[in-house]
Amino acid sequence: MVRVVPVARPLEDLELATRCARGERVAQRHLFDREVDRVHATLYRILGPTRDLEDLVQDVFLEVFRSIASYRGEARLSTWIARVTAHVAYGYLSSKRPQAAWLEAVPEPEAPGAPSDHQAALRRAMRRVHELLADLEPKVRLAFSLHVLDGQPLGDVAVAMRSSLVATKSRVWRARRHMRRDPAVSAILGDES
Repeated sequence: MVRVVPVARPLEDLELATRCARGERVAQRHLFDREVDRVHATLYRILGPTRDLEDLVQDVFLEVFRSIASYRGEARLSTWIARVTAHVAYGYLSSKRPQAAWLEAVPEPEAPGAPSDHQAALRRAMRRVHELLADLEPKVRLAFSLHVLDGQPLGDVAVAMRSSLVATKSRVWRARRHMRRDPAVSAILGDES
């Protein structure tokens, strides 16, 4: 029998969550400012470029503030928010089955000098990654995106998806197998052809 020992979390996470649950606007603004970039980046890696991204960031924080009273401090607050982010992304993928947007529709940032060939190749490969991800069922896409693109450990991904570690590994493996269809994508993911 494995005994789980609770890990002490910084008091500031519990205190911040409590203050947010009481409706303190300053605490809510602090939490939003602290986590918004991470939430945005995670959603972008899962969904790719989509017009709904900003709305989904707002949906995540609406859900966070709606349910923050249930935060018990068993994990870092950022980990708990990552779990909420995963659920919002899964709901979006399940209900909409969005088509990946073309990255050419996203305006290029103004930068001095022309982009290098390497940057252009990476951009094309990431466009292809999101095209291939659009073909996957939501749970497979989410597991792959959280683990491979967002860099979260498999155990954390399993917890965020309320799934077993074995099922999560299987989903990531199935997505990797799907990604191997494209040699350029396989190369940037470090997979063998």
